Amino acid sequence: MNFTPEQLEIMDKIIARYPRSRSAIMPLLHYVQALDGYVTPRGIETIAEKLNLETAEVTAVSSFYTQYRTEPAGEYHVGVCINTLCAVMGGDEIYKSVSEHLGIENHETTKDGKVSLERIECNAACDYAPVVMVNWEFYDNQTPQSVKDLVDAARAGNPPAPTRGPSKLRTWKENSAVLAGLSDGLANEGLSAGEATLRGLNISKGAGK
Repeated sequence: MNFTPEQLEIMDKIIARYPRSRSAIMPLLHYVQALDGYVTPRGIETIAEKLNLETAEVTAVSSFYTQYRTEPAGEYHVGVCINTLCAVMGGDEIYKSVSEHLGIENHETTKDGKVSLERIECNAACDYAPVVMVNWEFYDNQTPQSVKDLVDAARAGNPPAPTRGPSKLRTWKENSAVLAGLSDGLANEGLSAGEATLRGLNISKGAGK
């Protein structure tokens, strides 16, 4: 199925933001995910055509970055950090627990299409380890039980708000549109840097440094 004229117009607006059209590859890939739930062949072909590139060039970008999926994501995509600090703090146990709870493994999606699961090498939030992200929103200081409660609530259509950021968790497709550069009006909601992140700065200020 082809993209609609309105969707193609949005792609053109994304491209127009950049002095070099090729620079629009990444936001366009996010926009395709916002429409299809993953990077589809039709998406790659359309992006290549829009940017006057070979499909292999677009595929090279989509296959390099882990935020782009080659298969449909769940409505709520759960990324469990299993890098060193999070793993030591409980990330490995969280991943094992939620994987067994959902009955899926890495890069798989529940049969109802609600939740997909991924082992993440780093969520860049070590000060809140162990950390889980859902649709790239932070859930800090997690436990196996809290993550099981989180995915159960998400499957029921009532996910809790992220620890930091907006007061409402948006779906995978909705947040993919944000990553494409389409505003959802929630950019200024919630905390971005919490107390743990700012602790070192505050200590240095107190020491007069």
